[in-house]
Amino acid sequence: MTFTDINDILPKIPNMRWGAVTNVFPTNAKINELNKFLPHDGKWHLVLESKDMVDVDGITIRTKTANSMT
Repeated sequence: MTFTDINDILPKIPNMRWGAVTNVFPTNAKINELNKFLPHDGKWHLVLESKDMVDVDGITIRTKTANSMT
């Protein structure tokens, strides 16, 4: 089985900073957060969110609160 890069499938949009395919509806706060760490290279990214982690392009980021770390 061969996987295709998401950028080979999705269209190229002129003047696009970045694009994201997500499994949840993006809020303004989430878009601002993604704007901080996604490169402005005009590429598409896959963002999958669950209760305790976020997966961005195959890299898992665990979400923790201050209370859960003490």
